[in-house]
Amino acid sequence: MSKSKIVFVCQNCGATAAKWMGKCPVCNEWNTYAEESIAQGPGPDRERDKLTGFRNNLTPPTLIGDIPNESTQRIDTLDPELNRVLGGGIVPGSIVLLGGDPGIGKSTLLLQLALNLKNKKILYVSGEESMAQISMRASRIGIKNHSCYIYTETNTQSIFKYTHELQPDLIIIDSIQTLQTSYSDSPPGSLSQLRECTSELQRLAKDSGIAVFIIGHITKEGLIAGPKVLEHIVDVVLQFEGEKHYAYRMLRTIKNRFGSTLQLGIYEMQHCGLRPVLNPSEVLLTQRDENLSGIAIASTMEGDRPLLIETQALVSPAFYGTPQRSATGFDSRRLSMLLAVLEKRVGFSFGTRDVFLNMAGGLQIEDPAVDLAIVAALLSSYEDIPVSNKSVFIGEVGLSGEVRAVSRIEQRISEAAKLGFNTIYISKYNMKIFNEDKDSLNIIPLGRVQELSEMLFSK
Repeated sequence: MSKSKIVFVCQNCGATAAKWMGKCPVCNEWNTYAEESIAQGPGPDRERDKLTGFRNNLTPPTLIGDIPNESTQRIDTLDPELNRVLGGGIVPGSIVLLGGDPGIGKSTLLLQLALNLKNKKILYVSGEESMAQISMRASRIGIKNHSCYIYTETNTQSIFKYTHELQPDLIIIDSIQTLQTSYSDSPPGSLSQLRECTSELQRLAKDSGIAVFIIGHITKEGLIAGPKVLEHIVDVVLQFEGEKHYAYRMLRTIKNRFGSTLQLGIYEMQHCGLRPVLNPSEVLLTQRDENLSGIAIASTMEGDRPLLIETQALVSPAFYGTPQRSATGFDSRRLSMLLAVLEKRVGFSFGTRDVFLNMAGGLQIEDPAVDLAIVAALLSSYEDIPVSNKSVFIGEVGLSGEVRAVSRIEQRISEAAKLGFNTIYISKYNMKIFNEDKDSLNIIPLGRVQELSEMLFSK
C-alpha cells in the first residue's frame, strides 16, 4: 500500500515546502500555501498504467530519420471559427484546454461541437451538471447526434474504464476542476489533483490517439486556474472571452503546437446557442445614416483575417480639475503617446480636455495599424467636424509624427473595398509594395500626421 505524505503547496505557482510559509519564496505572494496530501509508494505510475490500460506497447528510442513522416488527417469540426483557431481542425491524440469567464459559453461551445460531429463517437463527461441539464441544453441547441454519449462522473479511473469500452474519437471534460484521481488524497480542484488528472488525460490522448477537450476555470485575474504546468502539458490553449453586455464572443489561441497563435474566432450568442460570425467586419461597423464627429474606421489584422473596426473618440473641456484619459479596448499608455504627438507635432492642445476612446464591438485591439484612425477620430472630435463614413485609415504613428508602413496592406485594402469604402488613407511607404488596381479606389498616401490634419480639417 502506498503511504501519504503531507506537504504545503503554493496555490499560485505550485511550489512545495515541508512546512507552512507566510510568503512564497518563488512567486512572492502572501498566504498562498495550503496543506495537501500526496501519495507515496513504489512505482505509482506503473501501477496506474496497469489499471487504466495506458502504455500497453512501449516504443523504444528511435532515430529521428527513421520516423515515418506521415501527415495527420485532422477532424473537421464543421465550425469554421473553431477550425480557424485550431489551425484547420482537431488533431487526433491532441489535448486542448479551453478557459473563460463563468457563463461565457464554454460548455455550450463544446456541446455544439459534440452534437455537430455526427460521424464520430463522442464521450461528453460532466462533473458540474446532471444528464437532464445537459439534455435540456442540447434540446435548446436543436442538434441531434445519436453517437454522443453523456457521462456524469468525476473519478478519472471510472472515466478511463468507459473510455476503453466505448473507444470514442473525442472526449470532452467539463471541467478539469471537478475531476479527482484515486492516486491523490487532495480535494478536487487542488493543485495536485489538477496536475495528476491532466497528466493522466495526456497519457490517454497520446497512447490511444483520442482527442481530448478540457474546460478550465479562470481566476479573478483572468488567468486559467491551477498551476502553470497545466498549460505546458496540453497541446492547445484557447481563451473564450467577451463582455456580458455584448452578444459577441471571441475565441483566441494562446498556445497551439499545430498552428498559429494569432487566430481569432468570433461568435454571436443566440437563444439557440453560439453562431459563428463569418464576416465580423459588418458586425463591428455601426450602421449610420449620417456622419458624426469623433468616428473613424480602422483596419486591423487578427491572424490572417483583416477586420474593419469603428474607433470612437470624445474630446471635451475638463471642468473638474485634472483631465481624464479613458480608453476601452485600447492601451491607455499608447493613447497618451498619440495625444503627446498631436500636441508636439500638430499643435493641438489636449492638456485641458477630457479624452475618451472606445473600440466598438468590445474587441481588445493591439495592432499599431489603428493609430492613424485613432488620430483621425481624436482630431474629428476636437474640431467637431465629421470624417467621411466611406474612409478607412491604415497606418502606425511614430513619436516624430511620421506615418509608418504596416504589414499586409493589400489584404486590409481589399477588405475595405469589399465593404464599399472608397477612400483609403495609408502611409506613403506602403505605396511601394501596394500593386493592386487602384482605379476604383482613392488611395491617399501620408508621410506625416500634419498632412492628415490638413486634408481632413483645413477650410
